[in-house]
Amino acid sequence: MLDGQMRTLIDPPLNALGRGLARSGLTADHITLIGLVLGLAAGLAIAFQAYWIGLGLVLASRLADGLDGAVARATQKTDRGGYLDIVCDYAFYAAIPLGFAIADPSANAVAACAMLFSFYINGGSFLGYAILAEKHGLSTDRRGSKSLYFTGGLAEGTETIAVFVVACLAPAWFPWLAYGFTVLVMLTAIARILMAWQTFKP
Repeated sequence: MLDGQMRTLIDPPLNALGRGLARSGLTADHITLIGLVLGLAAGLAIAFQAYWIGLGLVLASRLADGLDGAVARATQKTDRGGYLDIVCDYAFYAAIPLGFAIADPSANAVAACAMLFSFYINGGSFLGYAILAEKHGLSTDRRGSKSLYFTGGLAEGTETIAVFVVACLAPAWFPWLAYGFTVLVMLTAIARILMAWQTFKP
């Protein structure tokens, strides 16, 4: 829901940093992989209940996720890079709920499973829509220049990171945050499915 507005705020500084990193020789793929390592490390830190370390790693990982696109825009965007970015994003979004589930299974495991279930359904609706949008020649840049068609919703990247940040700051709230966010993610997926049903009529 907030990703479009966030792009207008974060793209100018990210693009400036991206140009500097591009001159240093770092590629967008390098930064994507650095972001993946940071994201997986965040999940591991959370699993060991090192929540403040996990918080720092979550934020660092998402900074890298923004910078890889900025470096690509400053050099050359590739389909391979876009593919790598999507795969690494999904790995990150799975690692954080998994970390909370491991940190306190009795309190968090079911809530984390619910969250991951909603992510799975939402991811399927998102990627399926993107494939058909490409087939039908649809395009959008409302959420920045992307390698595939991005559809919005109540729960997007900005909201997801906000939930992860609050959960790291207040780990005892994780179950309620997870259940509440699961509802938003499922509503997003359902809305996208209905939109696809209307957009891609026979």
